[in-house]
Amino acid sequence: MIRVLLVDDQTLVRQGIRSLLDLAGDITIVAEAADGDEALTAIPRERPDVVLLDVRMPKKNGVEVLRALKAADAMPPVILLTTFDDDEVLLEAVRTGAKGYLLKDVSLEQLTDAIRAVAAGGTVIRPAVTERVLRGLEHMPRDFDALSPADPLTKRELEILRLMAGGYTNREIADALGTAEGTIKNHASSILSKLGVRDRTRAVLKALERGYI
Repeated sequence: MIRVLLVDDQTLVRQGIRSLLDLAGDITIVAEAADGDEALTAIPRERPDVVLLDVRMPKKNGVEVLRALKAADAMPPVILLTTFDDDEVLLEAVRTGAKGYLLKDVSLEQLTDAIRAVAAGGTVIRPAVTERVLRGLEHMPRDFDALSPADPLTKRELEILRLMAGGYTNREIADALGTAEGTIKNHASSILSKLGVRDRTRAVLKALERGYI
């Protein structure tokens, strides 16, 4: 069973998600929290496989909870849930280490698939990216040109890109993949060149736009 901790300030939302997840035979909610402070108490106590974390809550919002968990080096796999298609929250969540970011209007199948993927070590960042973000990408100045015609990303580059989206540093990615940090830096430079961007944030946005992550 995949053990899930549900964090949302609205009782009806928590009840609804619990009822839906009860339909999945391999997922169970082991605890609930109604605000950020409760979440920071419950997460180390319950040690869930996945945390479903609301973005907008009293006391501490979802991103503040992520920051606290990261600072304490106690980050479990977290999926942020929100009713708002907010690119700033998305980028901050990616930088802080969230493994998933979903809008609350996803289907039960999409939610359960995301929980399973994140529990297995994957990344699921598939909000309906705002038109404003996509327009921004189209007009974003490049420090250097993308390869033309663009070379496809290799399997290893896609793997590193997903880890970059999870907020991992080059050293952390190197440790996770069992390779040298310099090798990861070389791969990262290749990824930026192929995507025609100058930093990781733009790389993640471009990857979202192209459906790589």
